[in-house]
Amino acid sequence: MDNVIFVSGIDTDAGKTYATAWLAKRYMEQGFSVATMKFIQTGNNGFSEDILAHRRIMGISPLPEDRDLTTSPVIFTYPASAQLAARIDGRDIDVASIDRSVETLSGRYDIVLVEGAGGLMVPIADDFFTVDYVASRNLPIIIVTNGILGSINHTVLSLEAIRSRGISLHSVIYNTYFDKDEIIAEDTRGFIDRYLQREFPASVMMVMPSVS
Repeated sequence: MDNVIFVSGIDTDAGKTYATAWLAKRYMEQGFSVATMKFIQTGNNGFSEDILAHRRIMGISPLPEDRDLTTSPVIFTYPASAQLAARIDGRDIDVASIDRSVETLSGRYDIVLVEGAGGLMVPIADDFFTVDYVASRNLPIIIVTNGILGSINHTVLSLEAIRSRGISLHSVIYNTYFDKDEIIAEDTRGFIDRYLQREFPASVMMVMPSVS
């Protein structure tokens, strides 16, 4: 499944949903068939609002795999971390169903983008985190960051977690939506770009505009 890329962020509200759809749209414009998928959806009942947002931003109608929940195989009702939401709903997190969805989509589309839930260290179980899922499935990863004060710290910590587990860093997407303080934003973007050039020279930083 070398056509599957996991998309995570430095925090819960880094802009993963928008970034996943924005990148999917770019790939579509290059002629690729693209499916996006939600790793684990919380705070919904029977549908994934993030998948609906993907299709809106991509400018397409729902996919057949949206209707049968292949693109959102695990949905919990409570808006919390995956582990807590699962416990509140009295259900387990069915990782096998996630794997089946990834495999199905990988066989049908040129590129599959899997949007994570929260950051890398969101627990799936007490001893198994989102980053462990990515590593165990040997998926390359995209990290979504921004220019909020503190983002350098969160970004570097995320990249160090990726490095320590031997995960391939596809790229970093810098989300300009949060560039409220231009001085901080410019410094953050510059620092992350230099850090990538030094520590992850095979990856790139993409700058995502706040309006598609």
